[in-house]
Amino acid sequence: MNKRRRLNTTSSLKSYPEKVTSFRSHSAREKEPDWEIAISGDLGDKESDLVSRLVDLPRGTRGTIYFDSPGGSVYSGLTLASLIRLRKLNVAGVALGECSSAAILPFAACKHRFVTCYTTLLFHPVRWQSEDDVRFEEAAEWARHFKIMETDFDRLQAELFGCEQSLLDKWTRPGRFVSGPELVDAGLAQLIDPFAAEDQWKTIEAR
Repeated sequence: MNKRRRLNTTSSLKSYPEKVTSFRSHSAREKEPDWEIAISGDLGDKESDLVSRLVDLPRGTRGTIYFDSPGGSVYSGLTLASLIRLRKLNVAGVALGECSSAAILPFAACKHRFVTCYTTLLFHPVRWQSEDDVRFEEAAEWARHFKIMETDFDRLQAELFGCEQSLLDKWTRPGRFVSGPELVDAGLAQLIDPFAAEDQWKTIEAR
């Protein structure tokens, strides 16, 4: 009886082009340069771009975010802070000029925080404003909602900073401008001097 021979369908030829990942080692990926992002101006005006940039970053990577923002929508600040923590980004937050209001939340979400002698942060309660005409019922519901949001926001902000909420309450109510050195004295940030002769980047890089 003739036995049927099995055909060997496995080819020794390699596909072209080969996957790039076959040539890249884990060590090569780890040596990729740190990314840098700037958060400046009103958060609401830049939210779409900032969210896209944070989502496009490789998860768990290391980088620097520079802050110079008066704040904006509390929801914008909450979204940015959530992305930083959710995607486990190893961020050095550097408040160069102003970092106020809703911008404080993503700054607090940074694993490492740096300020200068000239940095200013305005802490204040959550504010609600609307340019639209609203009915009494709608206004009452917004007031109820923002009372809850204010409580949650204060609690979360203290949690991200890693401090007692009573400390932030002293600044938030009724509202207070806090300097960079004051934030350092409270143990919530490190001080750098961008105008010093020494290379301050080494301090940020050594985090």
